[in-house]
Amino acid sequence: MKLLTETGNLKGKRVLVRVDWSVPTQDGKAINDFQIRKSFPTIEYLRKAGAKITLISHAERDEDSLLDIFNHAKNFLPLTFIKPSNLVLLENLRRNKGEKENSEKFAKELAKHGDIFVNEAFPVSHRVHASVVSVPKLLPSFAGLQFALEVTTLSKAFYPKRPFLFILGGAKFDTKLPLLKKFINIADEIFVGGALANNFFKEQGQDVGISLVKEGDFGLSELLKSGKIILPEDTIKVGGKILDIGFKTLETLKARIIASKQVLWNGPLGQYELGYKVATLELAKLIAEFGHESIVGGGDTISALEELNIVDKFTFVSTGGGAMLDFLASGTLPGIDALK
Repeated sequence: MKLLTETGNLKGKRVLVRVDWSVPTQDGKAINDFQIRKSFPTIEYLRKAGAKITLISHAERDEDSLLDIFNHAKNFLPLTFIKPSNLVLLENLRRNKGEKENSEKFAKELAKHGDIFVNEAFPVSHRVHASVVSVPKLLPSFAGLQFALEVTTLSKAFYPKRPFLFILGGAKFDTKLPLLKKFINIADEIFVGGALANNFFKEQGQDVGISLVKEGDFGLSELLKSGKIILPEDTIKVGGKILDIGFKTLETLKARIIASKQVLWNGPLGQYELGYKVATLELAKLIAEFGHESIVGGGDTISALEELNIVDKFTFVSTGGGAMLDFLASGTLPGIDALK
């Protein structure tokens, strides 16, 4: 894929930039603006080059306006909302059904705003949407600075420093099982936490009560036979449901983090959205303090780092959640292929 730094003279050029500013808002204010801030280097690069920039993004919910996000971002950038300027943010892409339907007509409407296209939206580049895969067919297209850094850094997980520890949590079993099956052949050890661990417990014949499990035969016994899967030694149960891991498990993780040369982490260890985040926060502290080289990502994972104010303690923090998982599982994304 071609990089932003390969665009040549940009003075006076109209540049359409796909960003992902779909961050949560509360009381009209953006919270956890990590993804927004990570797009600033690309925007500043284009501004200094004399480009006229149009930013496009979706919102957290399809029907939402990006007005609150604009009000937050304008504190850092000389930005206008919808009104034409040298740096303008357009309204939520997903208010037009053509975005998610990957409409060629909608892509052509977007392409009218630029002479070239830059994808700086790695977190949404696993989606086959108009602004991600169809606009690049209509304009000379390039990867933004953060986008390129995501691809380069996450690719290190395919040829890791050893010992290599992979920590996988969260609850989306269907999206994370392909990762387990791929990295069982790459990682030296894989710690499985969150609701993902419940299926392994059940496979071992343990009583998981009413804990969240995915029904079906997923070949977990073969994964367990590899000897690489590490499961929680102790858990916190409430009302017959496993909601977090215990401190004995955290001590085990500490020892393995210290012994590892590279740690890859995605997903919380407990039901983060219900407030069971003690273990996730403690794990973040352990990796920050003892990890040699650390690559982390995922929405709740980033929230934990932001809460602790330790984002800068990690080697690399990915802006991607689902996109990070899909890239690690397949080595590419629709948004990457569209730039080739």
